[in-house]
Amino acid sequence: MNKILALIPARGGSKRIPGKNSRLFMGKPIIQYSIDAASASEIFTDIWVSTDKDEIAELCRSEKIHVHDRSAEAASDVATISEVLKEVLVDLDIHQGTLCLIYATAPFVDADMLKKSYREFVTSGADSLLPVVRYSFPIQRAMKSEDGWLQMIQPENMHVRSQDLPASFHDAGLFFWINVEKFLQSGKVFMDKTLAFEVDEMYCQDIDNESDWKAAELKYKIMHAG
Repeated sequence: MNKILALIPARGGSKRIPGKNSRLFMGKPIIQYSIDAASASEIFTDIWVSTDKDEIAELCRSEKIHVHDRSAEAASDVATISEVLKEVLVDLDIHQGTLCLIYATAPFVDADMLKKSYREFVTSGADSLLPVVRYSFPIQRAMKSEDGWLQMIQPENMHVRSQDLPASFHDAGLFFWINVEKFLQSGKVFMDKTLAFEVDEMYCQDIDNESDWKAAELKYKIMHAG
């Protein structure tokens, strides 16, 4: 049987927003949204949360969610998401299957989004899938400031029509799917065959400071009005 795992990384050491992963967002811990989306999708063999914080671990166990005790190294400020993911896979002795890593601060993820992206991931034969948001203006027309003077980064595109430039995207910061075997071989989440799963920019909101948090709550209210 091909296992389909969900993993939610939730360390407790956020400095810019203390206790970010368990802080109340619109009335409930923000990590609860990721847990609820994974559970409601009904596509996962198991749901795991990797954390170094007792408060988060207790919340997860009360929801009958498996808890992985993250090491101090993987909970440090410099640990990459690939290092966190590899530690979990090694500790759980998982070498193949499909895994979806869902960020703990992703209240805009829902079950339908997970199910649709999973179908696209499986049918495409991709090594990984990444939700992305389209830049609203071509980045090929970006500028830089040197000594206060504006310059085109790619001056050859100064007079190229916007519609003639290829679309560009950035990571939506929601979740990603991976082929476990391919990940363990490469050690990277962004692999040679990474599929883009485009989402609306309303679903994308970095939450790195108090202003971001307020903006995310405002977006959530707008999206769920009525």
